[in-house]
Amino acid sequence: MHDDGRYDDPRANRSANDHVSRETSYPGWSPDGSGSEQATNRPADPAARPVNAPSESRSAANRRNTTASARFEQAVPQQPTPDAVRDAAVAPDAPTVPAEPYEPEPVDPSYVSRETAEDDDPPLAMEAMRAVQILNPSGEVTMPRPERTRVMCVANQKGGVGKTTTTVNLAVALALHGNRVLVVDLDPQGNASTGLNVPHHTGVPDVYDCLINSLPLEEVAQPVEGIPNLWCVPATIDLAGAEIELVSVVARESRLSRAIEAYPGHFDYVFIDCPPSLGLLTVNALVAAQEVLIPIQCEYYALEGLNQLINNINLVRQHLNPRLEVSTILLTMYDRRTRLADAVEQDVRNHFGDKVLRSVIPRNVRVSEAPSYGQSVMTYDPGSRGATSYFEAAQEIAERGVKEPVGRNA
Repeated sequence: MHDDGRYDDPRANRSANDHVSRETSYPGWSPDGSGSEQATNRPADPAARPVNAPSESRSAANRRNTTASARFEQAVPQQPTPDAVRDAAVAPDAPTVPAEPYEPEPVDPSYVSRETAEDDDPPLAMEAMRAVQILNPSGEVTMPRPERTRVMCVANQKGGVGKTTTTVNLAVALALHGNRVLVVDLDPQGNASTGLNVPHHTGVPDVYDCLINSLPLEEVAQPVEGIPNLWCVPATIDLAGAEIELVSVVARESRLSRAIEAYPGHFDYVFIDCPPSLGLLTVNALVAAQEVLIPIQCEYYALEGLNQLINNINLVRQHLNPRLEVSTILLTMYDRRTRLADAVEQDVRNHFGDKVLRSVIPRNVRVSEAPSYGQSVMTYDPGSRGATSYFEAAQEIAERGVKEPVGRNA
Protein backbone atom coordinates (compact mmCIF):
# COMPACT_ATOMS: atom_id res chain seq x y z
CA MET A 1 0.00 0.00 0.00
CA HIS A 2 1.28 3.47 -0.94
CA ASP A 3 0.05 6.92 0.03
CA ASP A 4 -0.08 8.18 -3.59
CA GLY A 5 -3.82 7.79 -4.17
CA ARG A 6 -3.72 4.27 -5.48
CA TYR A 7 -3.04 0.75 -4.40
CA ASP A 8 -1.69 -2.39 -6.09
CA ASP A 9 -3.57 -5.61 -5.99
CA PRO A 10 -1.02 -8.40 -5.61
CA ARG A 11 -3.62 -10.94 -6.58
CA ALA A 12 -4.03 -9.51 -10.10
CA ASN A 13 -1.54 -9.79 -12.95
CA ARG A 14 -1.36 -6.08 -13.83
CA SER A 15 1.36 -3.74 -14.81
CA ALA A 16 2.52 -0.83 -12.60
CA ASN A 17 0.65 1.76 -14.69
CA ASP A 18 -2.63 -0.16 -14.54
CA HIS A 19 -3.92 1.16 -11.13
CA VAL A 20 -7.34 1.30 -9.57
CA SER A 21 -8.71 4.50 -7.97
CA ARG A 22 -9.75 4.49 -4.33
CA GLU A 23 -13.21 5.74 -5.29
CA THR A 24 -13.94 2.46 -7.14
CA SER A 25 -14.72 -0.73 -5.32
CA TYR A 26 -13.39 -3.18 -7.89
CA PRO A 27 -12.70 -3.45 -11.62
CA GLY A 28 -15.79 -3.39 -13.73
CA TRP A 29 -17.35 -0.26 -12.18
CA SER A 30 -18.40 2.24 -14.84
CA PRO A 31 -19.84 5.76 -14.62
CA ASP A 32 -22.87 4.85 -16.73
CA GLY A 33 -24.00 2.36 -14.10
CA SER A 34 -24.11 -0.55 -16.52
CA GLY A 35 -21.65 -2.61 -14.50
CA SER A 36 -20.50 -4.44 -17.60
CA GLU A 37 -16.90 -5.35 -17.94
CA GLN A 38 -17.00 -4.48 -21.63
CA ALA A 39 -17.41 -0.81 -20.76
CA THR A 40 -13.93 -0.81 -19.25
CA ASN A 41 -12.40 -2.22 -22.46
CA ARG A 42 -10.76 -4.96 -20.45
CA PRO A 43 -11.12 -8.73 -20.85
CA ALA A 44 -13.35 -10.50 -18.43
CA ASP A 45 -10.66 -12.28 -16.51
CA PRO A 46 -11.99 -14.16 -13.49
CA ALA A 47 -8.57 -13.97 -11.92
CA ALA A 48 -8.69 -10.15 -12.02
CA ARG A 49 -11.77 -10.13 -9.78
CA PRO A 50 -11.00 -9.74 -6.06
CA VAL A 51 -11.44 -12.85 -4.08
CA ASN A 52 -13.60 -11.11 -1.42
CA ALA A 53 -16.02 -9.64 -4.01
CA PRO A 54 -18.67 -12.31 -4.75
CA SER A 55 -21.18 -11.97 -7.53
CA GLU A 56 -24.01 -11.04 -5.13
CA SER A 57 -22.02 -8.11 -3.71
CA ARG A 58 -21.11 -6.94 -7.18
CA SER A 59 -24.77 -7.02 -8.18
CA ALA A 60 -25.70 -4.92 -5.11
CA ALA A 61 -22.92 -2.46 -5.92
CA ASN A 62 -24.16 -2.24 -9.50
CA ARG A 63 -27.66 -1.46 -8.25
CA ARG A 64 -26.33 1.32 -6.04
CA ASN A 65 -24.34 2.77 -8.92
CA THR A 66 -27.44 2.66 -11.13
CA THR A 67 -29.51 4.52 -8.53
CA ALA A 68 -26.80 7.16 -8.05
CA SER A 69 -26.54 7.61 -11.81
CA ALA A 70 -30.32 8.13 -12.03
CA ARG A 71 -30.19 10.79 -9.33
CA PHE A 72 -27.29 12.47 -11.07
CA GLU A 73 -29.18 12.60 -14.37
CA GLN A 74 -32.23 14.19 -12.67
CA ALA A 75 -30.08 16.90 -11.12
CA VAL A 76 -28.68 18.03 -14.48
CA PRO A 77 -30.82 20.89 -15.84
CA GLN A 78 -32.59 20.08 -19.05
CA GLN A 79 -31.76 22.21 -22.07
CA PRO A 80 -34.79 23.73 -23.82
CA THR A 81 -35.66 22.32 -27.18
CA PRO A 82 -36.01 24.55 -30.30
CA ASP A 83 -39.80 24.00 -30.29
CA ALA A 84 -40.07 25.22 -26.72
CA VAL A 85 -38.04 28.33 -27.53
CA ARG A 86 -40.21 29.07 -30.56
CA ASP A 87 -43.44 28.65 -28.56
CA ALA A 88 -42.17 30.92 -25.79
CA ALA A 89 -41.42 33.78 -28.19
CA VAL A 90 -43.95 36.63 -28.32
CA ALA A 91 -46.05 36.71 -31.41
CA PRO A 92 -45.23 39.69 -33.63
CA ASP A 93 -48.89 40.69 -33.99
CA ALA A 94 -49.68 40.52 -30.26
CA PRO A 95 -50.85 43.87 -28.83
CA THR A 96 -48.36 45.49 -26.47
CA VAL A 97 -49.80 47.12 -23.35
CA PRO A 98 -47.84 50.22 -22.36
CA ALA A 99 -46.58 50.25 -18.77
CA GLU A 100 -48.24 52.74 -16.46
CA PRO A 101 -45.98 55.51 -15.15
CA TYR A 102 -44.77 55.06 -11.56
CA GLU A 103 -46.37 57.41 -9.11
CA PRO A 104 -44.91 57.38 -5.58
CA GLU A 105 -47.33 57.31 -2.69
CA PRO A 106 -47.75 60.58 -0.81
CA VAL A 107 -45.72 60.79 2.41
CA ASP A 108 -47.13 62.27 5.58
CA PRO A 109 -44.89 65.23 6.55
CA SER A 110 -45.45 64.54 10.25
CA TYR A 111 -44.12 60.99 9.96
CA VAL A 112 -40.67 60.43 11.46
CA SER A 113 -38.85 57.20 10.88
CA ARG A 114 -37.56 55.28 13.88
CA GLU A 115 -34.11 55.29 12.37
CA THR A 116 -34.01 59.09 12.20
CA ALA A 117 -34.23 61.67 14.94
CA GLU A 118 -36.57 64.62 14.97
CA ASP A 119 -33.73 66.91 13.98
CA ASP A 120 -30.54 66.45 12.09
CA ASP A 121 -28.29 68.01 14.71
CA PRO A 122 -25.78 65.63 16.31
CA PRO A 123 -26.02 64.96 20.06
CA LEU A 124 -23.03 67.14 20.89
CA ALA A 125 -24.53 70.07 19.03
CA MET A 126 -27.83 69.63 20.85
CA GLU A 127 -26.04 69.49 24.20
CA ALA A 128 -24.13 72.67 23.36
CA MET A 129 -27.38 74.42 22.42
CA ARG A 130 -28.95 73.43 25.73
CA ALA A 131 -25.89 74.65 27.62
CA VAL A 132 -26.06 78.06 25.95
CA GLN A 133 -29.79 78.27 26.64
CA ILE A 134 -29.32 77.46 30.33
CA LEU A 135 -26.22 79.58 31.00
CA ASN A 136 -27.64 82.51 29.02
CA PRO A 137 -24.29 84.33 28.68
CA SER A 138 -25.76 87.23 26.71
CA GLY A 139 -28.59 87.81 29.18
CA GLU A 140 -31.09 88.28 26.39
CA VAL A 141 -33.32 85.35 27.40
CA THR A 142 -35.33 86.15 30.53
CA MET A 143 -37.95 84.31 32.52
CA PRO A 144 -41.15 86.10 33.51
CA ARG A 145 -40.75 88.16 36.67
CA PRO A 146 -43.58 88.15 39.20
CA GLU A 147 -45.34 91.35 40.20
CA ARG A 148 -44.71 90.62 43.87
CA THR A 149 -42.07 88.76 45.82
CA ARG A 150 -42.73 85.02 45.90
CA VAL A 151 -41.53 83.47 49.15
CA MET A 152 -41.35 79.71 48.63
CA CYS A 153 -40.67 77.21 51.39
CA VAL A 154 -39.08 73.97 50.15
CA ALA A 155 -40.19 71.44 52.76
CA ASN A 156 -40.55 67.72 53.29
CA GLN A 157 -40.11 65.96 56.60
CA LYS A 158 -38.41 63.01 54.88
CA GLY A 159 -34.70 63.43 54.25
CA GLY A 160 -32.94 62.73 50.99
CA VAL A 161 -35.78 63.69 48.67
CA GLY A 162 -33.90 66.56 47.00
CA LYS A 163 -34.93 69.65 48.98
CA THR A 164 -31.51 71.31 48.97
CA THR A 165 -30.72 70.28 45.39
CA THR A 166 -34.06 71.64 44.22
CA THR A 167 -33.59 74.91 46.09
CA VAL A 168 -30.11 75.55 44.72
CA ASN A 169 -30.78 74.66 41.10
CA LEU A 170 -34.11 76.48 40.84
CA ALA A 171 -32.55 79.59 42.37
CA VAL A 172 -29.59 79.51 39.96
CA ALA A 173 -31.83 78.91 36.94
CA LEU A 174 -34.06 81.86 37.80
CA ALA A 175 -31.11 84.15 38.61
CA LEU A 176 -29.40 83.35 35.28
CA HIS A 177 -32.52 84.53 33.46
CA GLY A 178 -33.09 87.95 34.92
CA ASN A 179 -34.67 87.33 38.36
CA ARG A 180 -33.38 88.58 41.72
CA VAL A 181 -33.26 85.57 44.04
CA LEU A 182 -32.45 85.09 47.73
CA VAL A 183 -31.73 81.65 49.23
CA VAL A 184 -32.17 81.22 52.98
CA ASP A 185 -30.38 78.13 54.27
CA LEU A 186 -32.41 77.03 57.29
CA ASP A 187 -30.84 73.57 57.56
CA PRO A 188 -28.12 73.24 60.25
CA GLN A 189 -26.17 70.99 57.88
CA GLY A 190 -25.58 73.96 55.58
CA ASN A 191 -25.79 71.97 52.35
CA ALA A 192 -27.39 74.82 50.40
CA SER A 193 -24.48 77.08 51.39
CA THR A 194 -22.06 74.41 50.18
CA GLY A 195 -23.86 74.05 46.86
CA LEU A 196 -23.63 77.80 46.25
CA ASN A 197 -19.99 77.96 47.44
CA VAL A 198 -20.81 80.41 50.24
CA PRO A 199 -18.60 80.34 53.40
CA HIS A 200 -20.50 78.92 56.34
CA HIS A 201 -17.87 78.00 58.90
CA THR A 202 -18.00 78.92 62.55
CA GLY A 203 -17.79 82.66 63.12
CA VAL A 204 -19.50 83.65 59.86
CA PRO A 205 -22.73 85.65 60.39
CA ASP A 206 -25.58 83.34 59.54
CA VAL A 207 -29.32 82.89 59.83
CA TYR A 208 -28.90 81.95 63.50
CA ASP A 209 -27.95 85.54 64.27
CA CYS A 210 -31.09 86.72 62.51
CA LEU A 211 -33.37 84.41 64.50
CA ILE A 212 -31.80 84.68 67.95
CA ASN A 213 -29.93 88.00 67.97
CA SER A 214 -32.29 89.89 65.58
CA LEU A 215 -29.42 90.76 63.21
CA PRO A 216 -30.69 92.43 60.01
CA LEU A 217 -30.84 90.08 57.05
CA GLU A 218 -28.90 92.41 54.72
CA GLU A 219 -25.86 92.08 57.01
CA VAL A 220 -25.91 88.30 56.70
CA ALA A 221 -26.76 87.78 53.02
CA GLN A 222 -23.74 87.07 50.79
CA PRO A 223 -23.62 87.40 47.00
CA VAL A 224 -23.00 84.12 45.16
CA GLU A 225 -19.80 84.20 43.13
CA GLY A 226 -20.31 83.86 39.40
CA ILE A 227 -24.11 84.12 39.53
CA PRO A 228 -25.47 87.65 39.21
CA ASN A 229 -28.69 88.56 41.03
CA LEU A 230 -28.30 85.70 43.51
CA TRP A 231 -27.72 86.03 47.27
CA CYS A 232 -27.52 83.44 50.02
CA VAL A 233 -28.03 83.57 53.79
CA PRO A 234 -25.72 80.80 55.05
CA ALA A 235 -26.29 78.39 57.94
CA THR A 236 -23.64 77.22 60.39
CA ILE A 237 -23.61 74.50 63.01
CA ASP A 238 -24.85 77.06 65.54
CA LEU A 239 -28.29 76.74 64.00
CA ALA A 240 -28.61 73.27 65.54
CA GLY A 241 -29.25 74.86 68.95
CA ALA A 242 -31.76 77.38 67.66
CA GLU A 243 -34.67 74.98 68.16
CA ILE A 244 -34.10 74.93 71.92
CA GLU A 245 -33.30 78.64 72.25
CA LEU A 246 -36.44 79.67 70.36
CA VAL A 247 -38.69 77.97 72.88
CA SER A 248 -38.52 80.90 75.32
CA VAL A 249 -38.47 83.69 72.70
CA VAL A 250 -41.54 85.84 72.22
CA ALA A 251 -43.28 85.31 68.86
CA ARG A 252 -40.89 82.48 68.11
CA GLU A 253 -42.82 81.28 65.05
CA SER A 254 -42.55 84.58 63.13
CA ARG A 255 -38.89 85.52 63.67
CA LEU A 256 -37.86 84.67 60.12
CA SER A 257 -40.92 86.32 58.61
CA ARG A 258 -40.09 89.67 60.21
CA ALA A 259 -36.47 89.43 59.10
CA ILE A 260 -37.47 88.91 55.44
CA GLU A 261 -40.04 91.71 55.52
CA ALA A 262 -37.46 94.11 56.95
CA TYR A 263 -35.00 93.53 54.10
CA PRO A 264 -34.62 96.87 52.27
CA GLY A 265 -34.05 95.43 48.80
CA HIS A 266 -36.50 93.77 46.46
CA PHE A 267 -36.37 90.12 45.45
CA ASP A 268 -38.43 88.32 42.91
CA TYR A 269 -38.01 84.96 44.67
CA VAL A 270 -37.05 83.92 48.18
CA PHE A 271 -36.35 80.20 48.60
CA ILE A 272 -36.17 78.79 52.13
CA ASP A 273 -34.41 75.43 52.43
CA CYS A 274 -35.96 73.60 55.40
CA PRO A 275 -34.43 70.85 57.54
CA PRO A 276 -35.89 67.33 57.33
CA SER A 277 -38.10 67.77 60.39
CA LEU A 278 -41.26 69.51 61.56
CA GLY A 279 -39.71 71.55 64.39
CA LEU A 280 -39.60 75.27 65.07
CA LEU A 281 -37.25 75.96 62.16
CA THR A 282 -39.71 74.47 59.69
CA VAL A 283 -42.59 76.29 61.37
CA ASN A 284 -40.69 79.60 60.98
CA ALA A 285 -40.26 78.84 57.29
CA LEU A 286 -43.96 78.03 56.85
CA VAL A 287 -45.00 81.25 58.59
CA ALA A 288 -42.64 83.36 56.47
CA ALA A 289 -43.63 81.76 53.15
CA GLN A 290 -46.68 82.12 50.98
CA GLU A 291 -46.11 79.00 48.92
CA VAL A 292 -44.89 75.53 49.75
CA LEU A 293 -42.85 73.56 47.25
CA ILE A 294 -42.77 69.87 48.13
CA PRO A 295 -40.15 67.68 46.41
CA ILE A 296 -41.32 64.07 46.34
CA GLN A 297 -38.99 61.20 45.62
CA CYS A 298 -40.58 58.61 43.35
CA GLU A 299 -40.59 55.91 46.04
CA TYR A 300 -43.12 54.64 48.54
CA TYR A 301 -41.45 56.03 51.68
CA ALA A 302 -41.72 59.56 50.29
CA LEU A 303 -45.50 59.19 50.09
CA GLU A 304 -45.82 57.70 53.56
CA GLY A 305 -44.89 60.90 55.45
CA LEU A 306 -46.59 63.28 53.04
CA ASN A 307 -49.91 63.11 54.89
CA GLN A 308 -48.33 64.36 58.14
CA LEU A 309 -46.70 67.26 56.29
CA ILE A 310 -50.02 68.30 54.76
CA ASN A 311 -51.65 68.21 58.20
CA ASN A 312 -48.96 70.50 59.66
CA ILE A 313 -49.34 72.91 56.75
CA ASN A 314 -53.07 73.05 57.40
CA LEU A 315 -52.45 73.79 61.10
CA VAL A 316 -50.08 76.64 60.24
CA ARG A 317 -52.63 78.02 57.79
CA GLN A 318 -55.40 77.96 60.38
CA HIS A 319 -53.49 79.52 63.26
CA LEU A 320 -50.44 81.42 61.99
CA ASN A 321 -50.40 82.09 58.22
CA PRO A 322 -53.77 82.04 56.43
CA ARG A 323 -52.12 82.89 53.07
CA LEU A 324 -50.03 79.72 53.01
CA GLU A 325 -50.82 77.18 50.33
CA VAL A 326 -49.22 74.18 48.68
CA SER A 327 -48.61 75.57 45.21
CA THR A 328 -45.98 73.25 43.67
CA ILE A 329 -45.20 69.53 43.75
CA LEU A 330 -41.97 68.41 42.07
CA LEU A 331 -41.17 64.75 41.37
CA THR A 332 -37.47 64.02 41.87
CA MET A 333 -35.13 61.06 41.41
CA TYR A 334 -37.39 59.59 38.74
CA ASP A 335 -36.11 56.30 37.35
CA ARG A 336 -37.92 55.45 34.14
CA ARG A 337 -36.66 51.86 34.23
CA THR A 338 -38.89 50.93 37.18
CA ARG A 339 -42.64 50.53 37.34
CA LEU A 340 -42.62 51.90 40.88
CA ALA A 341 -41.65 55.36 39.62
CA ASP A 342 -44.59 55.35 37.20
CA ALA A 343 -46.97 54.19 39.92
CA VAL A 344 -45.85 56.92 42.34
CA GLU A 345 -46.12 59.55 39.63
CA GLN A 346 -49.67 58.51 38.78
CA ASP A 347 -50.71 58.52 42.45
CA VAL A 348 -49.26 61.99 43.05
CA ARG A 349 -50.81 63.46 39.89
CA ASN A 350 -54.21 61.96 40.68
CA HIS A 351 -54.14 63.37 44.21
CA PHE A 352 -52.65 66.86 43.65
CA GLY A 353 -53.76 67.50 40.08
CA ASP A 354 -52.38 70.65 38.45
CA LYS A 355 -50.10 71.43 41.38
CA VAL A 356 -47.66 68.80 40.12
CA LEU A 357 -45.16 70.22 37.64
CA ARG A 358 -45.03 68.65 34.22
CA SER A 359 -41.24 68.60 34.47
CA VAL A 360 -39.81 65.57 36.28
CA ILE A 361 -36.27 65.44 37.66
CA PRO A 362 -34.57 62.17 36.62
CA ARG A 363 -31.76 60.40 38.37
CA ASN A 364 -28.58 61.98 37.05
CA VAL A 365 -25.06 61.55 38.37
CA ARG A 366 -24.14 65.11 37.36
CA VAL A 367 -26.64 66.46 39.90
CA SER A 368 -24.82 64.56 42.67
CA GLU A 369 -21.34 65.52 41.46
CA ALA A 370 -21.95 69.27 41.28
CA PRO A 371 -21.92 70.04 45.07
CA SER A 372 -18.47 68.49 45.44
CA TYR A 373 -17.19 71.30 43.19
CA GLY A 374 -19.17 73.99 45.01
CA GLN A 375 -21.51 74.47 42.06
CA SER A 376 -25.02 73.77 40.98
CA VAL A 377 -25.66 71.40 38.12
CA MET A 378 -26.73 74.41 36.06
CA THR A 379 -23.14 75.66 35.95
CA TYR A 380 -21.31 72.35 36.47
CA ASP A 381 -22.77 70.57 33.43
CA PRO A 382 -25.44 72.76 31.79
CA GLY A 383 -25.97 70.29 28.96
CA SER A 384 -26.86 67.34 31.19
CA ARG A 385 -30.34 65.89 31.62
CA GLY A 386 -30.46 67.04 35.23
CA ALA A 387 -29.71 70.67 34.34
CA THR A 388 -32.24 70.63 31.51
CA SER A 389 -34.95 69.22 33.79
CA TYR A 390 -34.36 71.81 36.52
CA PHE A 391 -34.32 74.57 33.91
CA GLU A 392 -37.70 73.44 32.60
CA ALA A 393 -39.07 73.24 36.14
CA ALA A 394 -37.88 76.78 36.91
CA GLN A 395 -39.43 78.07 33.70
CA GLU A 396 -42.72 76.40 34.56
CA ILE A 397 -42.70 77.92 38.06
CA ALA A 398 -42.02 81.36 36.60
CA GLU A 399 -44.87 81.07 34.10
CA ARG A 400 -47.28 79.95 36.82
CA GLY A 401 -46.35 82.96 38.95
CA VAL A 402 -47.26 85.35 36.16
CA LYS A 403 -50.64 83.71 35.53
CA GLU A 404 -51.52 83.61 39.24
CA PRO A 405 -49.63 86.36 41.10
CA VAL A 406 -49.28 85.57 44.78
CA GLY A 407 -47.30 86.97 47.67
CA ARG A 408 -46.65 90.28 49.30
CA ASN A 409 -44.51 93.27 48.38
CA ALA A 410 -40.97 93.19 49.59
